[in-house]
Amino acid sequence: MDTAAIDRFEAGRHRLASLAYRLLGSAADAEDAVQDTFLRWQAADRARIEVPEAWLTKVVTNLCLDRLRSAQARHERAAGAWLPEPLLEGDPMLGPADTFEQRESVSLAVLTLMERLSPVERAAYVLREAFSYSHAEIAGILDITESASQQHVHRARRRITAERRGGDAVDPASARRIVEEFLAAATSGRTERLVAMLTADATAVSDGAGLAGRLLRYETPERVATYVRAGFKPTPAKRRLAGGSPALHIALLNGSPAVLAVVEDRVVGVVVFGISDGKVASLRGIAAADQLTRVNEAWRRHEPDAPPVISAW
Repeated sequence: MDTAAIDRFEAGRHRLASLAYRLLGSAADAEDAVQDTFLRWQAADRARIEVPEAWLTKVVTNLCLDRLRSAQARHERAAGAWLPEPLLEGDPMLGPADTFEQRESVSLAVLTLMERLSPVERAAYVLREAFSYSHAEIAGILDITESASQQHVHRARRRITAERRGGDAVDPASARRIVEEFLAAATSGRTERLVAMLTADATAVSDGAGLAGRLLRYETPERVATYVRAGFKPTPAKRRLAGGSPALHIALLNGSPAVLAVVEDRVVGVVVFGISDGKVASLRGIAAADQLTRVNEAWRRHEPDAPPVISAW
């Protein structure tokens, strides 16, 4: 392949990866889809491709749809058994963030809700909301009619709007204050302080560090508070599992405030907060090592200068 063709692909790599990540919710799977797209670009008769960006977008989208439709993916993403892979703020795979719709489309809340959409609805929604493709362009990418594109996007918007909770836009300073107060409540031993910081319909979900084989869910403020108190209480067993005594940092993951547990330079767990009206509406705890690979790569490259909120948990 000539250098110009490689350069043309590389110029759009981040955009393709961002699209694939939104469709798949997994950085590793997105990277695989982009690499497969490159192999098809390499083998294509490029002289006959009039608009390379459109061609590459169609290829990567359909590779992602094939993945979403596969039996393996359906098994892995069985309802209630899967959480998206989080990404640290500044990761190029997060992609465009100029509009509210673009930022929302990559939040863990919306990535989780998109699991309930059909693959085509998910693709139409992402292409429209995050990348501002016209319905005519979406129709060409997905091989559907323009009217079908409009219907898919409308249904996806309606469902996500109806089911989404706990993810208001919060400025970083306010988010940090809320998380710091929540950590103080979590470590105080007083459940009523935690309940007071939770919305009436607060929920929490945890992957159990990948040890439980299923997601653990908590559906009321009292149960969430009990889970949080237990989760943030240090024990020798937890420190052995983590490989040491973690420091707790506050950062942004997928645009949302989060607590990162870090042992030396390794992120061993994250808790991502959904904020609504100044209270905590949702928590997502992720500690399975394979879900934190890319977060760890980014953390080691850009470890913040700010001190942790708790230096030794």
